[in-house]
Amino acid sequence: MTEDNPSGERIAKVIARAGLASRRGAEELIAAGRVAVNGKRIDSPARNVLPADRVEVDGKPLAPPAQPRLWRYHKPAGLVTTARDEKGRPTVFDRLPEDMPRVMSVGRLDLTSEGLLLLTNDGALKRRLELPSTGWLRKYRVRVHGAPMERVLERLRNGIEIDGERFRPMEVALDRMQGANAWLTLGLREGRNREIRRAMEAVGLEVNRLIRVSYGPFQLGTLASGAVEEVRSRVLRDQLGLPAPQPAARSKSRPASAGRDRPPPRGPRPAGSGARRKG
Repeated sequence: MTEDNPSGERIAKVIARAGLASRRGAEELIAAGRVAVNGKRIDSPARNVLPADRVEVDGKPLAPPAQPRLWRYHKPAGLVTTARDEKGRPTVFDRLPEDMPRVMSVGRLDLTSEGLLLLTNDGALKRRLELPSTGWLRKYRVRVHGAPMERVLERLRNGIEIDGERFRPMEVALDRMQGANAWLTLGLREGRNREIRRAMEAVGLEVNRLIRVSYGPFQLGTLASGAVEEVRSRVLRDQLGLPAPQPAARSKSRPASAGRDRPPPRGPRPAGSGARRKG
């Protein structure tokens, strides 16, 4: 075993890549004294391991690293994007099929937001997809209360400052008016907390529906609300340069709530339009 050896990898990263926990979760396992390297219990994640080192969690050898995989999930409104919720609200991970491996979300959608949420079993891939440096455009359909004037939309296109925080320019287009509401298509290349809602509020518009329709090259498409579907290996190779995962039984897209006691909450349809397991 080595410490801070550039030829090794951080122990938390190794545990995360084996699909046992997120990197943060792995650090918690280490702090709890549940991880041993070469038969010796460790209490700090500031430790590198080599391929020849024997890593055990709760006395069991660490499984070989799982190949990176990616899924598209159509998140319904009413679910939180966390592994556990202190308020006891249902999470997206409560509603995934039982046969899915442990997964993490790529970014988040807040409680009332809907649409495309990417899920992965690989912590390194999660961080890569979340980095602003990827330059990937994230598109949303947004319904706001009010009649947005062109000068208001131009403020968003130029970038605005809210409470001393500078927001990068957004791509904004007015799709149509619907009574007292308007539908917008909006694109951004970073994902700050509640960025769209805060930006709209700053220009006098109230968001009452928010649907993410794409994340870089990955599209929501016709994926049904509550359904999950794995991204094909060819797409992983073409878009991310990843090796294809080992062949696995593949089922048709299905509601992620299948086999659960409660169906996911459903929001109204627009006119015309961090970890997997509990415990």
